[in-house]
Amino acid sequence: MKTIVQRVRSVALILTLALVLAACAAAGNTVRSVPNAHGHVAGFWLGLWQGAIAPITFLISLFSNHVNVYEVHNNGNWYNFGFVLGAGIFFGGGAFGKRRKKRR
Repeated sequence: MKTIVQRVRSVALILTLALVLAACAAAGNTVRSVPNAHGHVAGFWLGLWQGAIAPITFLISLFSNHVNVYEVHNNGNWYNFGFVLGAGIFFGGGAFGKRRKKRR
């Protein structure tokens, strides 16, 4: 039989997990497919480039309010695919991340 303290801990853990999961929920992009101030909508190739330079851009964005890691004025899934692919290439993911076997 569970004690009151164990039940309170269980409820607190469940509520904390629910709050963490709710905080991670993605929101819709209201400016998707809307051109930016220069009249451009970011596509696959810009997503690929921005994904590749994301670590450097992140460091710069810590010290500047004029630099963003992710372009919100994008065309949707193609930009997202390019961004993830570019970030994966930079970090050596995918086929290039495979370890080579050492010869003995």
